[in-house]
Amino acid sequence: MEFDYVIIGSGFGGSVGALRLSEKGYKVLVIEKGKWFKAEDFPKNNTEVKKWIWEPKLKMKGFFKMTFLNHVTALSGVGVGGGSLTYANTLPVPKKEFFNSGSWGKLNNWEQILAPFYASAYSMLGASVNPILFEADKALQNIAKEIGIENQFEATKVAVYFGEPGVKVKDPYFSGKGPDRSGCTFCGACMTGCRFNSKNTLDKNYLHLAQQLGAQISAEKEVFDVIPIDNLNGEDGYTIHYKSSFNKREKYTVTTKAIIFAGGVLGTVPLLLKLKQKSLPKLSEMVGCNVRTNNESLLGVTSINKNATNYNKGIAIGSILHADKNSHLEVVRYGDDSHFFRLLTVPFVYSKYALFRFFGIFGLFFVKPIMLFKTIFAKNYAKRSTILLFMQTLDSTLRLKLGTITKLKSVKEQGKAPTAFIKEAQELAKKFAKQVNGIPYANFTDVLFGIPTTAHILGGAVMAEDNSKGVIDKNCNVFGYKNMMVCDGSIISANPGVNPSLTITAITEYAMSNIPIKNTKI
Repeated sequence: MEFDYVIIGSGFGGSVGALRLSEKGYKVLVIEKGKWFKAEDFPKNNTEVKKWIWEPKLKMKGFFKMTFLNHVTALSGVGVGGGSLTYANTLPVPKKEFFNSGSWGKLNNWEQILAPFYASAYSMLGASVNPILFEADKALQNIAKEIGIENQFEATKVAVYFGEPGVKVKDPYFSGKGPDRSGCTFCGACMTGCRFNSKNTLDKNYLHLAQQLGAQISAEKEVFDVIPIDNLNGEDGYTIHYKSSFNKREKYTVTTKAIIFAGGVLGTVPLLLKLKQKSLPKLSEMVGCNVRTNNESLLGVTSINKNATNYNKGIAIGSILHADKNSHLEVVRYGDDSHFFRLLTVPFVYSKYALFRFFGIFGLFFVKPIMLFKTIFAKNYAKRSTILLFMQTLDSTLRLKLGTITKLKSVKEQGKAPTAFIKEAQELAKKFAKQVNGIPYANFTDVLFGIPTTAHILGGAVMAEDNSKGVIDKNCNVFGYKNMMVCDGSIISANPGVNPSLTITAITEYAMSNIPIKNTKI
């Protein structure tokens, strides 16, 4: 079977492409390595690891993946709808600095050009302002008051249908063309999959509407080869080979006139690196370069207060503090009984030296033994805990390469390597801990090895003026090949410093707007 477009991946880039190309009359196939998820398929909490974590080799067929690289631990989503299944719904527009920096900064007046596409993305994702601030949000607001920047605190704009809690209504977004929805119950479980039909995941908007126009979605399938039909530059299209995600013996072949890579950084970049070695040798040498971590720090704070049982009430991220022009802090929640991360975290000790951190953790048992005991063995752990997501626009980059032992490895590229020890994040975490009477914790890789954790790994197929500086042009077309695009987080060419999902959506909307309506004349 031949298609006009095959899209590899169904996240914030792939879903936009599926709808907009279908609207223009193209025959579209979306190939997604993860599963279709219905509300009842999602875990009740993140201790149901087989339903939550994606690791097929261990028979875990969920939608959340942790990738341990040399310089960063990356969190990502897998499934029909990509990262929207597990992200925190938050849709901020980056500050001006983002649009003018990085390899893409001088290619266009991006802030102006993308403005209408941000508006389209907001509309499609059903964005609205979080209507209620709960305990963790109020603690962050108190910190803003304490440091004199209360005007920099605000409720987040999020992809959630609020309506009347738990009440089912007909599609409120697309004149009845979308699925029925139910009002948010503020259970805090957005990131373990919304079981109440309130989260505006991509299968409820872009992909849902694309299917109505004829787009096909093949789930639980993984692409392993892309070969130009003419064996040259793809002008005549491509032959795509793919296989079952769970049974490697099941293999399939399809031909297409054009292809869009949209599998996210951890899907697209490894695939492009592999294809460059054989089937697509003309890909830029910059594949895998300019990878960014959004300069993130993820710290958890657990309160010792017995009555602290509401810190996970609300939506996953309900508020944001713009700490300075480069830095942003959000409070993050998980739903009741989601205490998986307690197994991976240790008390956060700030030091450049690993030995000092190691002994510092033990030192806390002597300095604050009661607090440590109460947080480590806290009942209602999720209700007492808040994750602090700190992000910066300040720049440093890594390069991803294919590994020998592991499938993927990172090497330092430009600027300082990502660090788990960002002073501004530490200071804010201390203030938050004081607000809630708690102790800061962090992933063990952060504290013991200084390797930070990021929920927003970006880049690896960045925009640039030519193939000596990037992988794609300003319209997301791949250098060296015809009829080939990249539309996902790997195209982000500077640190946005805020959650990037909206920006990926907007840039893809822009890229699709440049593709003409299909010519049906014979």
